[in-house]
Amino acid sequence: MSTSLKNKNILVGVTGGIAVFKVCSLINHFIKEGADVRVVMTEAAKKFVTPLTFQALTNHPVYSDLFEIYDQNAVEHIWLAKWPHIFVLAPATANTIGKIAYGFADNMLTTVIMALPKKTKVLIAPAMNTEMWNNEIVQKNVSSLRKTKKYFFVEPRGGILACRDEGIGKIADLDVIFKMAKEILSQ
Repeated sequence: MSTSLKNKNILVGVTGGIAVFKVCSLINHFIKEGADVRVVMTEAAKKFVTPLTFQALTNHPVYSDLFEIYDQNAVEHIWLAKWPHIFVLAPATANTIGKIAYGFADNMLTTVIMALPKKTKVLIAPAMNTEMWNNEIVQKNVSSLRKTKKYFFVEPRGGILACRDEGIGKIADLDVIFKMAKEILSQ
């Protein structure tokens, strides 16, 4: 079954990992299918790819500062939380996964996630070092989120990581993330 993304709002959350650059192509996939895409990113993510890149791709402002006024007529984290049909978190670091699992809302991205309506699904695409991914605390956090009907995971894949270690931790192939987002939207 092929679900069109026309008239779908996709909020992409970007956290600080080397795989951030791949998310640019994922956003292009969503836009080519007709989706309206906006980006919220952490301060760490901005060290890898600048907000200007995502702004140019989406033709929308990029949200990262919880206290910046983007629109005087809106409370951004609430407006952003109500806007998407799906929230795609890619790449997802161990830090952000832990914050979500424990309900921390200490930056724009985690605050938006905590404010999402119950019906809005979150697709999480982790990317991190193998030892971090296999850490029992990270796995406990992933398991905790999976038990809900809100959070879905695209497993990281194996290969040579940015740190030159070999193992599981690379962000899933973009086609896999794209396909899973479409499947979740069709439910």
